[in-house]
Amino acid sequence: MSDRPQPSGTVTNPVIPGFHPDPSVCRVGDDYYLVCSSFEYFPGVPVFHSRDLVNWTQIGNALDRPSQLRLPREMPSSAGIYAPTLRHHDGRFWLIVTNVGDGGNMLFTATDPAGPWSDPVRLPGVPGIDPDLAWDEDGTCWCTVAGISQMRLDPTTGETFGEPQRLWSGTPGTQAPEAPHLYRIGDYWYLLIAEGGTERGHGVAIARGRTPAGPFEPCPANPILTHRSTPRPIQNTGHADLIQAPDGSWWMVLLGVRPRGGTPGWHVLGRETFLAPVEWVDGWPVVGELTTELPVPAWPLHPAAAVPARDDFDQAELHPQWISVRERPEQLCTTKERSGWLTLRAAGASLDEPDAVFVGRRQQHLSCRARTLVDPADGRGGLAVRLDEEHHYEIEAAAGQVTVFARIGSVRTEVASAPVPAGPVELGVDIDPAPPREPRSGPDTLSFGIEEADGTFTALATLDGRYLSTEVAGGFTGRVIGMYAASGTVHFDRFDYEPRP
Repeated sequence: MSDRPQPSGTVTNPVIPGFHPDPSVCRVGDDYYLVCSSFEYFPGVPVFHSRDLVNWTQIGNALDRPSQLRLPREMPSSAGIYAPTLRHHDGRFWLIVTNVGDGGNMLFTATDPAGPWSDPVRLPGVPGIDPDLAWDEDGTCWCTVAGISQMRLDPTTGETFGEPQRLWSGTPGTQAPEAPHLYRIGDYWYLLIAEGGTERGHGVAIARGRTPAGPFEPCPANPILTHRSTPRPIQNTGHADLIQAPDGSWWMVLLGVRPRGGTPGWHVLGRETFLAPVEWVDGWPVVGELTTELPVPAWPLHPAAAVPARDDFDQAELHPQWISVRERPEQLCTTKERSGWLTLRAAGASLDEPDAVFVGRRQQHLSCRARTLVDPADGRGGLAVRLDEEHHYEIEAAAGQVTVFARIGSVRTEVASAPVPAGPVELGVDIDPAPPREPRSGPDTLSFGIEEADGTFTALATLDGRYLSTEVAGGFTGRVIGMYAASGTVHFDRFDYEPRP
């Protein structure tokens, strides 16, 4: 165990809450940078910065131009951008990632992780998903992918050399070896992988060898991290990356989920980014306890500036937290048409369509509220909580009427409606945890309604949150709360999001 002094107090895990899966991290001096998967959302690959591994600020999205990221209409939800790896080498940041459904593996570079990032270098010789980059002492770049196989790569041209070579299949009897990361630590090359699938059986395993191409011997204590078959509050733990702090300590970032409610346990925020301490014993990493309250690291903390609860849409460009489904053409989404308002123009007929015009942010708290002031003008639109095209709830304003809709699988239904005066109307949703755990209880409830000028909130419908969970809908994302246009042109004066006690 470490003899470093242990400060008192705890910090909250996850360190990046909400739909931020597959974290990959690198350090440059005293600064840490982290990226996550983004799937069918544009812009893609959120980029975060931290000075302490605990407090993170989103500084951009790596893939913020159509020339970098194409997410075609026919591509299903939960396809798109999978499992980026971020590394710093030779004065540049390198980002390798898979666009499932369009383009395969791609590599991007930047001198500043906040951007701009380059257009893609295509990697037709790199198969599969979850690509990793590592450089050895002579400058050779090794690319390792799910499977687990490896090839040499020229990262500047995208050329690969030789056929992919199988390295390791993970722990015997365990499925889906994936998410490889390769590191030179001391006298060994360590190969870290995820295994067991990204559901409850997820885990982390590691092997080591004398060369980056192996052969690799597995750690006798594999899996070095898993919460499978336990009642722990964090589940699906895996897809990890290791990082060393300036003081010599080691840490692991990884994904996990926080199920709520009765059997089988429903997670609604998606897979989130967690942090765990790591010690080295006899040449192998030992992961410390992963809990929702993490001991404060032994260095000064640098609290991140909070994202304002209200966005007044008074800037020419949207904050990087805002994401859209597959694309965001300026002619359909702009803050420049009506000063201080976000204007959306419908393309599809509803959120059931793959080209829905939607601008949202990730739900990051188990209990929260959102409000938006909507001027439907001659159109229809409102406030939605989206998981995918077949799983979403929304409250919609149009022509003196407000209506709550629910889409669950193949069924779309009108849940409630109420007349309202013509003109702008403030729509809202309150999300609250369900009552104490019972065998049949869901994770939470979502109450959609109207907020009056005096702050009174009148709920029109309260809906069961389990139908907007991964356990029901499937897929790899989490809830996104935002604004949409279903027909015509709709204007939004502001958007408020904040946690509830």
